[in-house]
Amino acid sequence: MTTQNTPRLPAPRFDRFHRYDELVALLRAYAEASPQLVQLRSIGKSHEGRDIWLVALTNRATGDDADKPAFWADGNIHAAELTASTAVLYFLHQLVTGYGSDREITQLLDTRAVYLVPRLNPDGAELALAERPRHIRSSTRPYPFDEDPVDGLTAEDMDGDGRVLFMRVRDPHGTYKKYAADPRLMVPREPGEFGGEYYRLMPEGRLENYDGLTVQVNRDKEGLDLNRNFPGSWRQEHEQLGAGPYPTSEPEVRAMVDFIVKHPNIGAGVSFHTHSGVILRPMGTEPDDAMAPEDLWMYQRLSKLGEQLTGYPAVSVFHDFKYHPKEVITGTQDWVYEHLGAFFWVVEIWSPNKEAGITDYKWIDWYRDHPVEDDLKLLKWSDEQCGGQAHVDWYAFEHPQLGPVELGGWDKMNFWRNPPPALREREAARFPKWLTTLALSLPKLELLAARAEPLGEQHGVMHWRITVDVGNAGYLPAYVSRRALAREQARGLVFELDLPAGATLVTGKPRVTGPHLEGHAPKSSLQAFLPTREITADRARAEWIVRAPAGGAVNVTAKADRAGVLRVTIGLDH
Repeated sequence: MTTQNTPRLPAPRFDRFHRYDELVALLRAYAEASPQLVQLRSIGKSHEGRDIWLVALTNRATGDDADKPAFWADGNIHAAELTASTAVLYFLHQLVTGYGSDREITQLLDTRAVYLVPRLNPDGAELALAERPRHIRSSTRPYPFDEDPVDGLTAEDMDGDGRVLFMRVRDPHGTYKKYAADPRLMVPREPGEFGGEYYRLMPEGRLENYDGLTVQVNRDKEGLDLNRNFPGSWRQEHEQLGAGPYPTSEPEVRAMVDFIVKHPNIGAGVSFHTHSGVILRPMGTEPDDAMAPEDLWMYQRLSKLGEQLTGYPAVSVFHDFKYHPKEVITGTQDWVYEHLGAFFWVVEIWSPNKEAGITDYKWIDWYRDHPVEDDLKLLKWSDEQCGGQAHVDWYAFEHPQLGPVELGGWDKMNFWRNPPPALREREAARFPKWLTTLALSLPKLELLAARAEPLGEQHGVMHWRITVDVGNAGYLPAYVSRRALAREQARGLVFELDLPAGATLVTGKPRVTGPHLEGHAPKSSLQAFLPTREITADRARAEWIVRAPAGGAVNVTAKADRAGVLRVTIGLDH
């Protein structure tokens, strides 16, 4: 029965984005209301000194999180991609409220751990949520130079309405014109076209030292892209914009990398971004045929499950999601999978295209070229579903440098990068089932038998055969991926024997490295039609003979980095 002094579970609103202090208070409320399931930890500090909070979830009565196989999810590494934070927070809420009533969630938190970082980049998010926001890519640290622009246009909210829209300026040499069927829509001039009313389009923003003729849009003073700062396939600035001076140079990335490296129990994870409405799988730098086939088959299988449970298509980054066909992009998943061999996905939440009824589009390619009919569908969606706020009707504004202009166009922050408020919870609700299934697929070490068999006395001291049998109860193998084996990121099962005082080891070693345990996933190969030679490759046994008096006990630990830790005490009794 709930008493007046018992903390209540929070009831967060998922239709609005939380400022940093409010988000931290919410996470603390979960920890206070469910201390048996939730622990709150700071994994580091941001550039501006804010704690980067991680929520560790597991049933502490069944073991410490570090002793269990673990799943990772993070969000909001990019400043304005705030729905990513909402998705992680929604998953947290589902886990805490579902424990004890939902069979899968209860099994998950009883047997495994979940690590959640709702906001990896708190500084950038605060800037995006400011009363007069700026929408930078990532961190607020000035890079590569700590210099304010002395000329050019810097995008920002000029009229104080909390939005950064577009400006259209009439110019006979402009690139765009009003679309005849709907003059709100700006479309490119045709080749050879002349004699019409034309405009230049540019971001809403202020101009420094305007010469009355030329306008150049400045890059953000804060030029980092934290998702390019990970060690996996890191490249310098001339090859990968925003990469930083060296891998993990930025405290936000270093905090994540340090935590994951120090927690080898993490076998899989997801990083949430916006937008496109798609699930991205590795690899980022190489085609599918360069992957270990077993890893590719498993990725395809688990990604297909993601498609079925979320409604989002799952595609390869290398083959289907390049910003430029001649370039590759790398980030979190390339480091986690390519370096560590843990399975990892990036989810790009939200597709305004699909919302408007545009079904035949291909993510990045759509921005390069698409029919005007798609724009009309989007305008219709804005008018009918968004109260005309997704595409803002152009209105007059007296710009301090340009003079009379019009502001309007697409509100990218609130309707493109992120869903409108009424749809945010719906998008976040797509993922918990898939995330839970992924986490439940992780390897899980289980004790099958532990016994001490008396062998009789020799020289007046009893001898015992100590036997411990363990198995992997998980879907995935204990090493998770062939990539992990190739990169030597997973070692075989390790048994350790701890003897009581007065006991000695007769045969065996106090530490034994055993095999890599397979999981119960079917083998994705034509060999599946043939009898397998490894019927019980998910099991292993350790055996010792010890000399010890009766009445004592030996302790045995069995551990596999990604499958968890088992500890058993075996009494030495006749």
